[in-house]
Order: sequence, then structure tokens, then C-alpha cells
Amino acid sequence: MKKIILLFCLILASCYQQERNCADFKNGKYEFVQEINGVKKSAIFERKDSIQIEIFEGKTDTATVRWVNDCEYIIQKKHPKNIADKQAIDIKILTTSEKSYTFEYGFVGSDKKQRGMAKKIN
Repeated sequence: MKKIILLFCLILASCYQQERNCADFKNGKYEFVQEINGVKKSAIFERKDSIQIEIFEGKTDTATVRWVNDCEYIIQKKHPKNIADKQAIDIKILTTSEKSYTFEYGFVGSDKKQRGMAKKIN
């Protein structure tokens, strides 16, 4: 009997998928904190459908946003200053909560991905 209960619990756990309400995060103002060379740095960005404006270390950048689906989008800087700035970044929302989302990001075409979390601040 214990084996049947254990098997049933395993089946339920393998079928569980965390709910993602990605559409709730298409627009808004967010804070993203990441560690760069051992120092925590934060960026503030505001997204309105197809435009994202980011402020990082006192500098403002504007990027276009192209939504692939409700949980994935690609950003590309509108005014790149160098070759690295020209590369588009693919962002996939992995999980959501009421005021934040966890995402995976990396340059389009690259297998190297990082994770981050953005918190809604408005």
C-alpha cells in the first residue's frame, strides 16, 4: 500500500507545473539586480509593449521589444554604441509571482544563458 501511495505522489509531483502569468509583466516599471565582478548593481527599466527604457549607472538606453509569445521576448538596443550593443537578447520568463518574475536571458543564437529576477516597482 505504501508503494502505491508513493507512486501516486510521484506522478502528481511530475505533473505539477508552476503557473506563469507572463502577460501581467508586458508593461510596467521594474528593478533588476545582478552581481558584476562581485559587486551588486541594479538597473531600473520601464517597458511599454514594444519599447523598453533602461537606466543603469546613470545612463539611459532605449530598446525595442518584440514579443515571441506571452512568456518570451527579444530586446534590441535602438542606438547601439558598439558591436556588443548590436546583439539582440532573448528573454524567457520562467516563473511569475504577484510582483516579480524569474527569467533566463542570453544573446540570440548563443547557448550561454544566465538567470535573473525582475521586481515590479510601480
